Amino acid sequence: MPSYKAGRMAEDIRRIVFAKMRELKDPRIGGGEQLTITRCEVAHDGSYCKIYVSGFGGEKQTADAVKGLTSATGIFKREISNVLGLRKSPDLKFIADLSGESSQRIFDKLKAIGRELDEKAAELTESGEE
Repeated sequence: MPSYKAGRMAEDIRRIVFAKMRELKDPRIGGGEQLTITRCEVAHDGSYCKIYVSGFGGEKQTADAVKGLTSATGIFKREISNVLGLRKSPDLKFIADLSGESSQRIFDKLKAIGRELDEKAAELTESGEE
């Protein structure tokens, strides 16, 4: 029977890190206002946690924010340990998640292809009517 402890812990860690991120004064993080945590994965034994961070400012801002969050890992670990009552807090690894930007580029390309197809269809109907 599968254990749901890792999933619950991942959601709790995501919530704690997101709340604490807004309190940090690191200029690389910018108060966490333009950052979001897209995914949080905890190992089944609770030894480490991968936190995927996405930013609205682009790849460079997200990479800088990940560096800032990594430097504040001790603050996050202490908060997680206090809130969840853990003896040993999981090791945190912050990863820049660029999937949102990638999906936006794909969406823009598909939109451009759709416009081209619409223009060609309009040309064909005009030439067929004459």
